[in-house]
Amino acid sequence: MIEHTPLIVTVAVIAAFLVGLSKGGLPSVGTLAVPLMALVISPVTAAALLLPIYIASDMVGLYLYRREFSSRNLAILVPASLIGVGAGWAFSAHLSSVVIGALVGLVGVMFCLNTWFGARLRQAARPADVPRGLFWGILTGLTSFVSHSGAPPFQMYVLPQRLEKMVFAGTSTILFAIVNAAKVIPYWELQQFSHFDTRLVVSLAPAAIIGTVAGRKLTQMLPDGLFFRLIQITLLLLSLKLIGDYALTLFA
Repeated sequence: MIEHTPLIVTVAVIAAFLVGLSKGGLPSVGTLAVPLMALVISPVTAAALLLPIYIASDMVGLYLYRREFSSRNLAILVPASLIGVGAGWAFSAHLSSVVIGALVGLVGVMFCLNTWFGARLRQAARPADVPRGLFWGILTGLTSFVSHSGAPPFQMYVLPQRLEKMVFAGTSTILFAIVNAAKVIPYWELQQFSHFDTRLVVSLAPAAIIGTVAGRKLTQMLPDGLFFRLIQITLLLLSLKLIGDYALTLFA
């Protein structure tokens, strides 16, 4: 059982606020929550603790973005991501979050470099196509199941489409609300909710809700170019961290 020390509670509140920001329209920010919590508790416990926080902020995000989303992307990504969640559940005993993260990180770095230095070679936006959507959607569900880090695969599929800013944010919020709800039964079956007091979850919910509203406001305020550049920079930093985590295991 997690001890409710001042340090753990403080870090948990910050993590919950980051989760809320991600649901408000800044999807990459939420990926920082589990690594932050892992500084003070087990990563597995951190993922389980934060899942109810994700779901609580999802409810607010669904309301805020109920009219702004890409229905075609959701039609492709939702079933693919659910397949990824199912795969994560079926093979949970054999999956290494570090190895999966490193693979995602490598692709993320290549995507950012291509976007910044190869943009002149391809000006047209890519449409939402089924083959790529299935691949990245399954990877989104899988990485989300393992460590709530589904944002990089999602971004690598959706960013080249150059969606309108609020549509991009709404599509992300709705997709991950569905994915997070789908993770509840697998997490419960794997007994990942048995290591913390539910009162801690309840106490973190306000921070997540405030973060969700703040994330929506920030998304509205940021110019489109700056918004997507920040998303890309965050994607690069997260990708480098995922690669670094794997490199550390090689020398541990």
